[in-house]
Amino acid sequence: MTEVKKRSLMIAGHPTSVTLEEPFWDVLKELAAAENIAVNALVERIDASRTGNLSSAIRVYVLEACRRPSIS
Repeated sequence: MTEVKKRSLMIAGHPTSVTLEEPFWDVLKELAAAENIAVNALVERIDASRTGNLSSAIRVYVLEACRRPSIS
């Protein structure tokens, strides 16, 4: 079973706790690094366009990113 991790992030100047499984945190960090931005900045972007729960929105974002074909 994958361990769940709670992390505190600053979103729009407010501390926010987000709980995700470790693999989602790992991919989220990779996606942020690929764009040369902080994880907080990427999560702020996800937060700005979400309609539901933030943790779910992050999981969907990561899943969609993993499903996109990579450009070589």
